[in-house]
Parts: sequence; structure tokens; C-alpha cells
Amino acid sequence: MIKNILFDFDGVILDSMPIREYGFREIFKDFDDNLVEKLLYYHNQNGGLSRYVKIRYFYEKLLNRDISDNEIKVLAESFSQIMKKELINKKYLIDKTVEFLETSYKKYNLHIVSGSDEEELKYLCRYLDVKKYFISINGSPTHKNNLVKNLLTMYKYNINETILIGDSINDYEAAKVNDISFYGYNNKKLVDFSTHYIYSFEILK
Repeated sequence: MIKNILFDFDGVILDSMPIREYGFREIFKDFDDNLVEKLLYYHNQNGGLSRYVKIRYFYEKLLNRDISDNEIKVLAESFSQIMKKELINKKYLIDKTVEFLETSYKKYNLHIVSGSDEEELKYLCRYLDVKKYFISINGSPTHKNNLVKNLLTMYKYNINETILIGDSINDYEAAKVNDISFYGYNNKKLVDFSTHYIYSFEILK
């Protein structure tokens, strides 16, 4: 029996990937376009990773430059300001997910575990009026694997009663390393990795 559901945010609750692409283009607009495109490819292949990891990847792997933690923090904050401005529009909410949240939040213990910045997540969830559905909202810079581990420990959740819903391979890996079931959503490449793939939330009702 499922009692606890951990949700990824981007691509699961909010259709935010195009806006996040825009954010990376903006903070790196003074750099070579080809390198930025390589970053965006990495970004799209690794939806569950935090912007901190992606910014470091851009500098260290694509630019072959060192970057300090403080410089990453400054760039991440610039990115966050763009997100806070653009993503508070409710048109980006994924209707099927929101419908499930509205009808099921009293039935399950719901949490968000995301690669997005935690402070930004809480801001967006408040403005998008979805904060009320979740017991906790958790994000980067803590790695998603650890976010899941921490929740399981803090709330003493039974791993056999807990699932993670996500749209990226990083979500699958966070579920796997913590021995909980993974339910893929909004990315059919994950069908083979999923305990169940969510074509419809009816499977959880």
C-alpha cells in the first residue's frame, strides 16, 4: 500500500523546462553559443540535477575554467531571480498533476524533492498556490539522493509504502539508491526504468 509520495517538481508539477533553458541562456549570454547549447543538452539530459552542478559543469567541463563556490552561488542567484519572475504564472502548472494533488493530498503524505533551489521552490509553490498540498518542500543545494534519504529518516517512512514520481533518470537513481519504487511520468524514455509508468494518475487513486 502506498502512503507516501515524493514528487519531483520540474516536468512533473510545473512545465518549466523551456523557462529554465531561457534562464541558462540569460546568465551565460556573453559566452559562446555553441558551448551554451552543449550546456542545454546536458541540462535536458539531467533534469534532476541542480543548477549548481550544471553551472560547475559549464565552467569546468565546457570552458575548462575553475569556478569558486561563491561564484556559482552568485550565478545561481541570478538564475533564481529570472525563475521567480517567469514561473509564477499558473499556465505552466501541469493540470493532470494538480488535479491529482487536489483530490489526493489528504489520502497520502506528499513531499517535493527537487533539483531546483529550495528557497525558490518554496516561493514558487506559494505563488502557484500548491504549497498547501505538501508536508515539506525540499530542493538544492542538497543532492536529491540525500533529500530522499533525509525524508525517509525524518518521517520514519516505510520504504515499501513510499514512491518517488519523476521525469528524469536522476529521479530514478534517487529512488533506486534509497530502495523505494520509482514511478516515471511525462518522459516515456523512463518506461523501462519504472516500477510503474504514470500514463494516468488513476493508477494511484
